[in-house]
Amino acid sequence: MNRGAARSRAAGALLVAAIVAVALNQRPAVVSVAPVLRDLRADTGLSAAMAGLLTTVPVLCFGAFAPIAPRLARRVGLETAVALSLVLLSVGIGLRLLTPIALLYAGSLIAGSAIALANVLLPAFVKREFLRPGAVMGMYSASLNIGAALGAAVTVPLGTALGLGWRAALGLWLVLALVALALWLPVAGTGREQRVSGPDVGGGSWVLLRQPLTWQVTAFLGLQSVQFYSVAAWLPTLLADAGVPVDEGGVLLGISNVIGAGAALLAPSLAGRMRTQRPLILAVIGAFAIGLTGLAVAPGTATLVWVAVFGVAQGAGFALALTLIVLRSPTPLVAARLGGVAQCLGYPVAAAGPLLFGALHDLTGGWRWPVAALIALLVPMTWVGWGAARNTVVSVEEERTPVAA
Repeated sequence: MNRGAARSRAAGALLVAAIVAVALNQRPAVVSVAPVLRDLRADTGLSAAMAGLLTTVPVLCFGAFAPIAPRLARRVGLETAVALSLVLLSVGIGLRLLTPIALLYAGSLIAGSAIALANVLLPAFVKREFLRPGAVMGMYSASLNIGAALGAAVTVPLGTALGLGWRAALGLWLVLALVALALWLPVAGTGREQRVSGPDVGGGSWVLLRQPLTWQVTAFLGLQSVQFYSVAAWLPTLLADAGVPVDEGGVLLGISNVIGAGAALLAPSLAGRMRTQRPLILAVIGAFAIGLTGLAVAPGTATLVWVAVFGVAQGAGFALALTLIVLRSPTPLVAARLGGVAQCLGYPVAAAGPLLFGALHDLTGGWRWPVAALIALLVPMTWVGWGAARNTVVSVEEERTPVAA
């Protein structure tokens, strides 16, 4: 083994570490707000609706700003674009430390837009840098879950242990963003010799919607996100109504996220080795069906089993959705464009999930019908997933045809 080979392996390990560090930052700035909402409202006097907007704005940003990412990557390069997203994230978190309430919302908006960029750019970067991206996509997806779990579980205890108020507790995540930026800047250029941008699509990202494959990938991402966000928002309340103590409901939700991280680590690696990912689609749908049926029929019995199986489904499902974006794209830039379209259309659908889930509960007076609605959504989710998992890629040449005025 020569020194050049050793440096190459070391550089690859550092590159993966930088990708993981960036991924760990893509959820805490969003989910860390919910645990401090009570103190935040007491300090600022915000209504429940206005306070809830702080958690909704970033998710909406995921969709609204996703289409900008491919343009930014084409103009300044993937590496620089990711670095800029980390700078924006740091600015957004930092603004939350300042007193004016307007800056609290501005910080959430900027942080959400930064995460939206990274959501699209990182999978494209992984596709460019790794011949077999499955394993790295697994680490990336698992890191998203771990970051979400840390943001929800650590913000308040760590802030309390350090004697900090809610603003400073939220500001602690600035440290993680700066660490990721410090890792990213020197490492991102390690694969320059192997980089090939490849052909792009003519007419921009939206012409991809002419192809059924784009709609299938987009719909699968959106529908599996509806499952996750709906259950994540209402699971503790659902379990409390079934007689499970409220604090246990929160713990069970955390367990679901941790189990999901394990599933997210495994699913992309398996997907990358398959010619078609249809067996994984069926496995994810089956896990969703088992977990949701248990929560609908017997939420207070074998609760840990239902939550654990749902955790497997949501972790593997989300990781598989991201991996399909990479596998169905012929080049990194097309992956960025496909990711931008899928997330722009998919995340608004996901954001509506908790609202409609709660509204159906109010209408029916229970949780069986809302959960049954999620089970029913598994039918179209299976159909679009089956199409998205076939062994093909979106066409580049076809999209070079000029768009008629």
